Amino acid sequence: MENVYNETTEPSAKAPRRRPFGCTLRHLKRWQLPAKVFQAIFSLVAVVCEEIVNDCIACSGLYFFEFISCSAFLLTLLILCVYCTDLYESLGEDKVQKL
Repeated sequence: MENVYNETTEPSAKAPRRRPFGCTLRHLKRWQLPAKVFQAIFSLVAVVCEEIVNDCIACSGLYFFEFISCSAFLLTLLILCVYCTDLYESLGEDKVQKL
């Protein structure tokens, strides 16, 4: 009996090797990673310092500072997660730039 179907001429594609947790640093320039890490640390310190304050007379400035420092911390973490994981490739460079 003759084999009707020939084996494919294309080699079977191997799944790309994934890094643990999808971490990669190739999308950040040499100085950007330390800058973002320092930004995250400083904004976290600002949130902690704000939470230490027990009493205030005019608290509107303190609440504004809390909002800004907490937002900076969360957005910095989001940026680090996008640029340092496989999410960058999943979204695509054009969508990340728009974001």
